[in-house]
Amino acid sequence: MSARMSALRVLNACRQSGAWADAALAAEVKREAPCAADAALTSRIVYGVLQNRMLLDHYLGAYCSQRLDHLQQPLPDILRIGAYQILFLDKVPDSAAVNESVELAKASKRGAAAGLVNAVLRKLSQHKAKLPALPEDEIERLCVETSHPKWLTERMVALLGRGDAEAFLRADNAVAPVTAQVNPLKTTREKLIAELAGAGIEAEPHPWMPDCLELSGVGDLTTLPAFYRGEFTVQDAAARLVSLVAGVEAGMSVLDVCAAPGGKSFSAAFAMRNEGPIVACDLHENKLKRIRDGAERLGIACIATEAADGREFRPAWEAAFDAVLCDVPCSGLGIIRKKPDIRYKDPSALAGLPEIQGAILANASRYVKPGGVLVYSTCTVLPEENEGVMDAFLREHDEFAYETFDLPDGQAAGSITLWPQTHGTDGFYISKMRRKKA
Repeated sequence: MSARMSALRVLNACRQSGAWADAALAAEVKREAPCAADAALTSRIVYGVLQNRMLLDHYLGAYCSQRLDHLQQPLPDILRIGAYQILFLDKVPDSAAVNESVELAKASKRGAAAGLVNAVLRKLSQHKAKLPALPEDEIERLCVETSHPKWLTERMVALLGRGDAEAFLRADNAVAPVTAQVNPLKTTREKLIAELAGAGIEAEPHPWMPDCLELSGVGDLTTLPAFYRGEFTVQDAAARLVSLVAGVEAGMSVLDVCAAPGGKSFSAAFAMRNEGPIVACDLHENKLKRIRDGAERLGIACIATEAADGREFRPAWEAAFDAVLCDVPCSGLGIIRKKPDIRYKDPSALAGLPEIQGAILANASRYVKPGGVLVYSTCTVLPEENEGVMDAFLREHDEFAYETFDLPDGQAAGSITLWPQTHGTDGFYISKMRRKKA
């Protein structure tokens, strides 16, 4: 029961305190130090329940005499944990899924409801070859089948059309590839592939990002000697593309305005061969410490950290940098496959984001030298956070203009949106501008 109890604790943390699943899961694994198999099962259950919660609730609701949201907590999550195993995990016998869920109820001081848990899950098991029908309405069916809220489903259909929207929503529930960027300061791609193979990890060259590898068979990468030695950093290819688009080179001065957890600064340092100052900023000191620790592991000496609010002007930085990277806080709707609980957050909070993003971008632009580069990026796919912010900025700042940039497979006319179902990356937006020379 330990893996299932750990999964329940993580789901409880997400529900009760609004914790992000990935952070709560990491804390649980660190605290309990489970064996590799239990850690993997815990992670699979947590992500599986969150990725399929609306679908699980639809099926459970057909066999439960009470509405799930009327049950005492944590009974709904206990039922979801059992249902996920029955419907999605072939290697877990249905009987084990049912019995372990009953024990979870008892261990959670909900023993009086053990009979309900047993009855509902047994009915689900008995009928899993012919499950209740999904809603007939097209949008409602897509919502339930992919477990995305109606507002987001409708928005994606309006933005992409029915077919591409469904592909995007299904990609959100797929396993995200683990992408590692080779640290050229310490090793080569070929040496790292061989090193990882010796640890039982298959590493293949990324299909379009030359200095990245796609990894399979991974467990906890932080336990690997190659990780300790700083031979790689984990970073999605879309995020890696930011420093590539910026065209940073050795000797340039670079400002990373919203830098935590540091991946873009590290990538820039690799491209600059550790030569040239990089200032990495964030609001919170604990996040800056992560950047410093990461830089030390990777053997990077050219990064300095600064606590700074991206919206507040620093006169000493005015027109001081060759390149400014502006990866702003956003809705995160491009990384749902890595943070499945994003889909359940209150959408009303999104309305104020473009104003914040625009303020950060406008302030950051003041730090770019004449002739220098400004890169704006987000990990969302909503136009109002991407093109909308850019359009508003360029209307007010005619000293900047879009600049076409090269991609590994072509060119982009100043901006690009990457999609998980198309590019195999996180959903990501990148735009490049150059400041006109005085």
